[in-house]
Amino acid sequence: MNVSPVTPFVVAVDGPAGSGKSSVSKEVARRLGYGFLDTGAAYRALAWHAEASGIDTDDAASVISSLASFDYRIGTDPAGYAVHVGEADVTDAIRDPQISAVVSRVARVPEVRTHLIELFRAIMAADAAPGIVVEGRDITTVVAPDAPVRILLTASEDVRAARRSAELVGSSTSDVGEQMRRRDAADAKVVDFMTAADGVTTVDSTELDFDQTVEAVIGVIRSSQPVTG
Repeated sequence: MNVSPVTPFVVAVDGPAGSGKSSVSKEVARRLGYGFLDTGAAYRALAWHAEASGIDTDDAASVISSLASFDYRIGTDPAGYAVHVGEADVTDAIRDPQISAVVSRVARVPEVRTHLIELFRAIMAADAAPGIVVEGRDITTVVAPDAPVRILLTASEDVRAARRSAELVGSSTSDVGEQMRRRDAADAKVVDFMTAADGVTTVDSTELDFDQTVEAVIGVIRSSQPVTG
């Protein structure tokens, strides 16, 4: 008898900057015993790799050439995971403001997205947990369009800016809001992550606190899971 390989139950989460998709997705995965995949880390790690290699991130051909030496690994434990490029642990380095400033340059290159999407799908398929929460910009539409649960997590721009500035010591809400708008505008040229595609459930956390948002997402997941027994 042929037995089909068991693939994890995929929860795809998209959203704009400051929507809380990373922290919420991690907590949802932790509570459900699922894996967690931060796809944005790969784009940040590639930006770090390009910078460390002296590559001009404004030149698409040079960025594409860097993919051949991009030895990327990431954990899927929501309680704590490391990001590696080759032997270098870049978990903290990829959050540096200098990397944040250039990540959109590498993310907008179509060949980069194609390469990393295949990588994301391989990581998802190999995860040992019963499910995996995958978050990013184009997860519901490109990376995992057939996922049984697809969610757009959003909030008003003012709320997103206030939440993000609270995370960044010494940053004003207005400055953070402008940075978010620039990043969203740059990424929106490549993929639409501000509006829900057909079949995608919107969770608006403008009036919700963190735990309420987590519970709202879990509610969507539970309502989509097949009833057994």
